[in-house]
Amino acid sequence: SDAICNFVICNDSSLRSQPIIFNPDFFVEKLRHEKPEVFTELVVSNITRLIDLPGAELAQLMGEEDPKLPGANNTASGFFRSLMSLKRKEKGVVFGSPLTEEGIAQVSQLIEYLHKNLRAEGLFRVPGNSIRQQILKDALNSGTDIDLDSGDFHSNDVATLLKMFLGELPEPLLTHKHFHAHLKIADLTLFDEKGNKTSTPDKERQIEALQLLFLILPAPNRSLLKLLLDLLYQTAKKQDKNKMSAHNLALMFAPHILWPRNVTANDLQENITKLNNGVTFMIKHSQKLFKAPAYIRECARLHYLGSRAHASKDDLDLLTSPGSKELQPLKSQKRSRLDSCHQEQTQQRTEEALKELFRHVHNMPDSAKKKKLLRQFNKHSTALTPGSDALTSPAPRRARSRSFSGLIKRKVLGTPVILERKSRDATPEPERVSKENIHLLQKCGSPAHMSQAKLKSLEGQKE
Repeated sequence: SDAICNFVICNDSSLRSQPIIFNPDFFVEKLRHEKPEVFTELVVSNITRLIDLPGAELAQLMGEEDPKLPGANNTASGFFRSLMSLKRKEKGVVFGSPLTEEGIAQVSQLIEYLHKNLRAEGLFRVPGNSIRQQILKDALNSGTDIDLDSGDFHSNDVATLLKMFLGELPEPLLTHKHFHAHLKIADLTLFDEKGNKTSTPDKERQIEALQLLFLILPAPNRSLLKLLLDLLYQTAKKQDKNKMSAHNLALMFAPHILWPRNVTANDLQENITKLNNGVTFMIKHSQKLFKAPAYIRECARLHYLGSRAHASKDDLDLLTSPGSKELQPLKSQKRSRLDSCHQEQTQQRTEEALKELFRHVHNMPDSAKKKKLLRQFNKHSTALTPGSDALTSPAPRRARSRSFSGLIKRKVLGTPVILERKSRDATPEPERVSKENIHLLQKCGSPAHMSQAKLKSLEGQKE
């Protein structure tokens, strides 16, 4: 099941040049698009198993309530929030607009270029030239083809423009309704032998929680997040050249991808450290975060294949779909077809062996043994080949006439008598006549219904 849909075949020539952003698991994405409510319930139930979300925060995660963000009631920083919102009013096709696949296709050019220039010192920290950035921004908004390898732009220009694009999105890349869940994931720590929480982060549970949380992100957000974290992961691997570690990169991108919009550092207060550490963790483990947990993949697969086995850690069962019930008779029909096919093959091999044996016997020199074998084959004529019907079969033996007195003599002496068959195919094999049936023969066995005295006289004359 895991090998299904590893490649996407696109017949649209205009889309073939675009990079493949993410190759999801087939059944997980199928369930996500066809039955989003069932998929969300499955994922969120496992998220609540890992982190403790009160009713209000759970309702925000499910989208049932508007997210309550920090700093909403703080009037001290209202001026700064209003100033930042004014900057986002000037929307373009790409910058300042809600995230779309078209916008991702344009921004992916910047990411692809930066992958080739990861050795620039201070990448994402050193600002680029504002004039070149504006030229590049206008080109992306208008959809004009850009040749970033021409040498007209510097890697710092492109890196700064990428951060600008993320900062001008109407909401952060990880969305507002996921904000409280990320704070709870940062608090996941190990327990000691006595069951008390320690200060050591529980990395396995954090990875599992992020995998689940990313599954319920909007598709464009998830695609761009995958591209971005891959870029930052590769950048951190070159920190000996660019001097940008995972933590330094997190400080640059946390305000753009995780912080709520229209807030300042004072609004977040103690949560800044958690948010920055959370983004650092995402960068370091980005290669594990975009694959659904094994039990989610199994649940999605069983939802369509109709198995009754329990797949998730909490024995989650999505097998109530009507398609699973329709699959059972199909399986039984397939099994019966396989059995009948197997029987036909076995019978065919047996008939071919008998045909070959018959040809061998027929080619033997004439002898008593050959005649005996041919008589045995005539009893099982269905095994012969169609061509063998034309072969001359041994002529039936000539029926010999027997006198009635000889018949009585043989029966009295105990010799078994077999009545001759008039036709080989039409008349069944006659029954043997025993001594107990003599009286029956005397009454109805002869044509003239002879008396007992007559029979004795005839027998005397014969002797």
